[in-house]
Amino acid sequence: MKSEHPKINFGKTGILLINLGTPDSTSWWDIRKYLKEFLSDRRVIEVNPFLWQIILNLFILNLRPSKTAKAYKEIWMVEEDMSPLRYYTIMQTKKLLDKIGTKNLVVDYAMRYGNPSIRSKIHKLKNAGCERLIVLPLYPQYAAATTATVCDEVYRVLMGMRWQPSLQIIPHYESNPLYIKALVNSIKLKISKIDWKPDLILASYHGIPKKYFDKGDPYHCYCHKTSRLITEQFKDIEIITTFQSRFGPEDWLKPYTDKTLESLPGEGKKNILVICPGFSSDCVETLEEISIQGKESFLKSGGINFDMIPCLNDSDDHINLFEQLAKKAL
Repeated sequence: MKSEHPKINFGKTGILLINLGTPDSTSWWDIRKYLKEFLSDRRVIEVNPFLWQIILNLFILNLRPSKTAKAYKEIWMVEEDMSPLRYYTIMQTKKLLDKIGTKNLVVDYAMRYGNPSIRSKIHKLKNAGCERLIVLPLYPQYAAATTATVCDEVYRVLMGMRWQPSLQIIPHYESNPLYIKALVNSIKLKISKIDWKPDLILASYHGIPKKYFDKGDPYHCYCHKTSRLITEQFKDIEIITTFQSRFGPEDWLKPYTDKTLESLPGEGKKNILVICPGFSSDCVETLEEISIQGKESFLKSGGINFDMIPCLNDSDDHINLFEQLAKKAL
């Protein structure tokens, strides 16, 4: 009987970094597939699901992939043949593994939408012998449409498993001292490299519909908390908070980043830096929407100097933050 027992791996802990996701390529069909999964998430789009699926499949998924593909082509890493978000998430995973990985501690990554899926990576970790699972959603500021939907998918996967690993989810870290230090250091580094003085630093976060905030989503408050803690380190430079990437006709969190960039030169703020603290990796929203479209809009409106502060990506400060968060959960 003993010889008939299947071999079982056990005794390990898995740490799973989870980012938003990315299409597999810039092709129309890959973009469409990615958008369909993303925009079908009821945490992201909180409207009547029957009506929304009609709108999504008849209109949005036939029209939007071409526009989105164009944006991805602007920032696609040709040599690596992947988006920056995937590249930096892979690098974050490798560097964290180098710092804390052991025979019994595995570090991997997954995407909420697209590949590699949360389902595939949880099963991979379980098959590798991970009896304990620690999940790190790569969203500093909690929102239902980001952190919560990651948790939803993790729970769905575990619901289908007979032998579940124990689970711990690392919470939001919008005010973690190492996170704030990393952002402050990235700003100081950029200032040291430019030959002009910024009139203002614009902190742009991904927006959410205002009705989500009205329903009790704390995201807006967490964004402002991060900005306040950064501002405390820069007494001589004004820092303002705005929200980008709105979708559809309804009101989103204000002020809007694009409208603010258009108005700043008229207010005498013609030399600005932009930072996107809510994005753990540079992506289409930072590199195309802000660095290309936002810059063009600002300069056309009379701006003189515009520069973008890179996301924390795979910087040493960022990996040190992940190390602290992971070790605290172990």
